[in-house]
Amino acid sequence: MIIALAALIVIGALFLTLRISDKSLPPAESETPIKPLEEAKVRIYEALRDLQFEYRVGKLSDADYQASKQALQQELARVLHQMDAAAPATKAASVGKAPKAEAPKPAAVEAKSYVCPHCEASFKDPLKFCGECGKPMEAQA
Repeated sequence: MIIALAALIVIGALFLTLRISDKSLPPAESETPIKPLEEAKVRIYEALRDLQFEYRVGKLSDADYQASKQALQQELARVLHQMDAAAPATKAASVGKAPKAEAPKPAAVEAKSYVCPHCEASFKDPLKFCGECGKPMEAQA
């Protein structure tokens, strides 16, 4: 009788300890059409970073690097385009309204290009370090 009571207490303690309540579960994430695209974007950025690292350590030839980089950049452009196309539809569905027509953007001011003095890579924004070779960018007037 004592063994049965002890076993019942142990089973009860285990049940109370190991049970999962609804309060302890994280809230369910709503699946949006943009979520898989965001995950694809992150994977492509990681692949580009890994590709650049392998090129810098000499595992890839210049031709292989350029071909792989171009393919990944095209895939990234496709994913970003799909995200832009899905974003207004997602916002409209969440608000319940049709997307507003965007105002026409003013003509772009002459784009200033910043060029690395070491590898001659060009960037549209000023950077402290080059995104291609990693060397410090010198202040340009």
